[in-house]
Amino acid sequence: MHDELSSILEVQQYVRAIHIMAMLLVGFGFLMVFVKKYGRSAITATFLLVSVSIPLYFLKDSLGILGGVDSDIERLILAEFGAASLLICAGAVLGRLKMYQYMILGLLFIPFYAFNEWILLEGGLGLVTHGTFVDTGGSIVIHAFGALFGIGVAYSMTTKKEFETPIESDNTSDRFSLLGSMVLWVFWPSFCAALVPAQEIPSTIVNVIFALCGSTLATYIASLKIRGKVDIADIANAALAGGVAIGSTCDKVSPGYAILIGLCAGLISTVGYAVIQGRNQAAIKKIDTCGVLHLHGLPGLFGGLVAMVVVDGVSMGNQFKGILITAVLAILSGLIVGKILALVGRRNTPYIDSEEFMVD
Repeated sequence: MHDELSSILEVQQYVRAIHIMAMLLVGFGFLMVFVKKYGRSAITATFLLVSVSIPLYFLKDSLGILGGVDSDIERLILAEFGAASLLICAGAVLGRLKMYQYMILGLLFIPFYAFNEWILLEGGLGLVTHGTFVDTGGSIVIHAFGALFGIGVAYSMTTKKEFETPIESDNTSDRFSLLGSMVLWVFWPSFCAALVPAQEIPSTIVNVIFALCGSTLATYIASLKIRGKVDIADIANAALAGGVAIGSTCDKVSPGYAILIGLCAGLISTVGYAVIQGRNQAAIKKIDTCGVLHLHGLPGLFGGLVAMVVVDGVSMGNQFKGILITAVLAILSGLIVGKILALVGRRNTPYIDSEEFMVD
């Protein structure tokens, strides 16, 4: 009976694992084709990043380095989480790496990601007491880490030419980006519920959907109020911020809290895209191509901090310590990796397929 139940649970986890794979390849892939002359490259880079990161994480886990699990399907899901964080990171420098550099980025990113995951979730180095850090759906471990790592990489390697080259989109690239966003929206509940106990899956799914509804509504209203007309890039990106922010507490709050968290996250993300991003990039002369700081970074940090308020019995000290460790480790390691990537090559022209692909 126990073996039969375990088999059923593994089949259910397999289904969620395939949903996550759809998010990685179709969701993230098409979300990043908004750069109109870089679509072939964005999709190919997505394939390469996923193909490097999953086996590498699987190898790490199989060897018992920095912890590990016994179930292959759980190991696959954890590897997919690492791949998601890597794709978030790559979004910050999208269009400015050669194809082989995306693979190098994956090889360098996963060890740092796994190290941070081990510290926060496994009690590695004794910095955060095991089991006290609240982050079920990865607001901090996956989203904030990937975004801040990517910001570090972008800061290290953005050139004057890259900063001055406009990032252009058109009707077709925007529509494909919206398709990617909708795929992510649809499968996000599976992402957050992938490893939660079976009895908590229904409430987790409802909470994630409510949070996404909240961020979608907030994005539309905020984009309209701030810009005068709705910017489709806000809808494609900030509408997902609720899924990012609810990650930490997706299995621990009520639907009412979930939609409130989503509303706040959508507002934070839209203000980031509409107000903060342009000013920030002009001030530091660096480019975050996909705006990952405002979709994954700030909403992720917000979600981790919210857990300190809404989760009963949370260790506020360990929660804050985990968030701080993630931010410091991600930024510093990103800066280092950015320097390494800059040493191994430079694109002649950013944001175009024709440098590496046959085009019409």
